[in-house]
Amino acid sequence: MLLQNKKALVTGSSRGIGRGIVESFIKNGCEVWGLCSKESAGKAELEALAKENGVAFHEIYADVGNAEQVTEVVKAALAEAGGFDVLVNNAGITRDGLSFRMKKTDWDDVLRINLTAAFLICQIVSNDMIRKRSGSIINMSSIVGVHGNGGQVNYAASKGGLIAYSKSLAAEVGGRGVRVNCIAPGFIETDMTNVLKEELKQAMIEKIPLKRPGTPEDVANTALYLASGLSSYVTAQVIGVDGGMGA
Repeated sequence: MLLQNKKALVTGSSRGIGRGIVESFIKNGCEVWGLCSKESAGKAELEALAKENGVAFHEIYADVGNAEQVTEVVKAALAEAGGFDVLVNNAGITRDGLSFRMKKTDWDDVLRINLTAAFLICQIVSNDMIRKRSGSIINMSSIVGVHGNGGQVNYAASKGGLIAYSKSLAAEVGGRGVRVNCIAPGFIETDMTNVLKEELKQAMIEKIPLKRPGTPEDVANTALYLASGLSSYVTAQVIGVDGGMGA
């Protein structure tokens, strides 16, 4: 029960990595507010899991790409919770394409949802954490944000920007007991990667020293570490969960 009596906000909570993090936090005694765009298929299951573990799960809704809407919803959740001990900015999208063919709307959408939304949510939650002189912020980057990737210039820019933002924020708030870190997943089995052709998946797995894709649980375990007291002296870091793919 590494997060007993803690409260967390997790964005992009309805599936994949986000859902894995919510489940892990709940199992470790954390009351969770999960933010997604609409009611999720797993809402009832998460509520039942929370009840089994003696906590509560609250699903809240906003388009994170809509600055006014997400700001209003996060402020309301913060007031309801009385403050968050942990924030996980996990919501994100891809709009892949070669740079010279990319539509400006595809660039703007990815930057707005993957980077600007995280900034807006961090701004609200970190102000409260600073006053309480404690908190852990976890921003979900990507191996692509570290190394780049052809055909994903917008996604790479958003995730690389998130790393730079997180390191800078960590420097600003560290003196008030607030930690800020990034997780950089590699090839993780989610709805986003399941649409890839099988031959492409196998080619990617061949590049991974551990010779397997990661799971949402692999990422959730790292998020649990960063959210808990086990990482009390860890801030401004980027932890790769990639099976050695970045070696």
